[in-house]
Amino acid sequence: MYPRLFGCLEVKFCKFQDSGVIFSQTMAQKKYLQAKLTQFLREDRIQLWKPPYTDENKKVGLALKDLAKKYSDKLECCENEVEKIIEEIRCKAVERGTGNEHYKATGIATIEVFLPPRVKKDRKNLLETRLHVTGRELRSKIAETFGFQENYIKIVINKKQLQLGKTLEEQGVTHNVKAMVLELKQSEEDVRKNSQVEEEEQNEARLKEKRIQRTKRGLEILAERAEMVVDPETTPYLDIANQTGRSIRIPPSERKALMLAMGYHEKGRAFLKRKEYGIALPCLLDADRYFCECCRELLDTVDNYAVLQLDIAWCYFRLGQLECLDDAEKKLNMAQRCFKNCYGENHQRLVHIKGNCGKEKVLFLRLYLLQGIRNYHSGNGEEAYDYLNKACQLFKELYIDPSKVHSLMQLGFSAQEARLGLRACDGNVDHAAAHITNRREKLDQIRKEEKEKKRRRLENINYLKGMGYSARAAKQALHQASGNLEESLQILLSQPQMWWLNDSGPETNSHQESPSRETIDQLVYMGFDAAAAEAALRVFRGNVQLAAQTLAHNGGSLPSDLRLSAEDSSATPPTSPSDSAGTSSASTDEDMETEAVNEILEDIPEHEEDYLDSTLEDEEIIIAEYLSYVESIKTATKRN
Repeated sequence: MYPRLFGCLEVKFCKFQDSGVIFSQTMAQKKYLQAKLTQFLREDRIQLWKPPYTDENKKVGLALKDLAKKYSDKLECCENEVEKIIEEIRCKAVERGTGNEHYKATGIATIEVFLPPRVKKDRKNLLETRLHVTGRELRSKIAETFGFQENYIKIVINKKQLQLGKTLEEQGVTHNVKAMVLELKQSEEDVRKNSQVEEEEQNEARLKEKRIQRTKRGLEILAERAEMVVDPETTPYLDIANQTGRSIRIPPSERKALMLAMGYHEKGRAFLKRKEYGIALPCLLDADRYFCECCRELLDTVDNYAVLQLDIAWCYFRLGQLECLDDAEKKLNMAQRCFKNCYGENHQRLVHIKGNCGKEKVLFLRLYLLQGIRNYHSGNGEEAYDYLNKACQLFKELYIDPSKVHSLMQLGFSAQEARLGLRACDGNVDHAAAHITNRREKLDQIRKEEKEKKRRRLENINYLKGMGYSARAAKQALHQASGNLEESLQILLSQPQMWWLNDSGPETNSHQESPSRETIDQLVYMGFDAAAAEAALRVFRGNVQLAAQTLAHNGGSLPSDLRLSAEDSSATPPTSPSDSAGTSSASTDEDMETEAVNEILEDIPEHEEDYLDSTLEDEEIIIAEYLSYVESIKTATKRN
């Protein structure tokens, strides 16, 4: 299978109901007014928690009415509504100040808890806790306070999943932090009268939690297999390729982190497609964590990381928790910068590599849409309108006539191929058909070449293993020699310490039996000193060929580091090989690993540009909705 990506990298595997929240117009207008008034208060340096807006008893002051009159005139909206919202802002400010004083005096922190969308009201709540408690204790307290089942919720703080075994302090949790609750249960009510239905939902929640754990294990297995020597014909594993499907070399220090990052991203996108946002978000946040282990240069020059930032922001929005993403603006700006670096100014680099930029415009549509939504909820009406209008214009440009998709499907192409092909060819059906056919032929040729390259690599590794080197040493030498067998042999001879790169760990090298007299005599017959011959045979476990090559390459003696290894090994007593795992549990573990891997593979898309394919149905609805919110701002005239 060939999932995707540009500029770029690509993960390659060889082989509930929509909980999104769309605000009502009244709610959206109120949120906009709150953001706009907060902006005015900040600009005018108004401190609502102090006199004359708050008296000594922390009650509302008379000056607040004058402030409401001033801002209602400025916004051309109802004075009573403005006064009510300013009072809400004042109460929160007073409450926050009281909490700050309480924290300084007692060390008890306040956490703002954002509850799931199914909670119809009071979704934002305050919870007090000490910061030395563990994540498990906080989760338990949240579950008890707000009526959740502890094992079926996840807590996200600072865009990271709360780790149950560590304290809040160790995880960087501070006073006044925001915590988002993700519920794994699909429940519409807090309490079910029917116990059978409740039991079924609990089972469903358990299954969801198991799916998350299987995802983690499956990705780890696939990433580990990339470090092993496996037959690509029989064993699925994880590989990294560029946008054309050709494997690329990644420094070993970053390879596993990059594989896990891209694997979690693909799994998270699969959940996004199914609109299972509560499960998608933990996968996307894990992907972000692993991407951050890669070098900055890599993240700035590929589109993978930019797409991930969009997906995270989209997931928060669909969960109705965009305000929990404090750095939404930063993430969207980062995505925009990465797209520019990767695709070039005005997409020149993208056009040079791919010949067009029609498909990637889908990413910019979502970027502009999210920027418009963020600006709207920040009280920036004009900026929101500009971004939403950009998204609307792109939607019109990217809209595809269903009859054209049908025409291409009649020719044997899939609906996804049809959409991508039509967007690449500006809606021309004939050009799209030629484009899809050409892509299929190129991809087929690349797959054959990659398959042959992997076959040769496996042969070279087996050849070096036949000479006595471990698979790990063989792989590392071939990596340094860019796959050239002769050069890899020279590397192994010039760096004999690589022989110690053992597949099963250093403990297997700790004891070497004394070489036989016959093998020592063979080396002596070749002209080597008997003591040097014995030492070399001890180091290389009796392998005459490796011992002879190393001695010859080093003037008849062992390098100093290998001489020390030989002395250490001769002094180390043998260890017992009797410790082994039982076979009954081994088969069960193997079945579980197979299940985990297969579940990952099922969600890896066949098309390498799957991330660019969208019907844009959700985007069309949301663009229209938010444009109506922005336009209604002007019509919300003063009402007294």
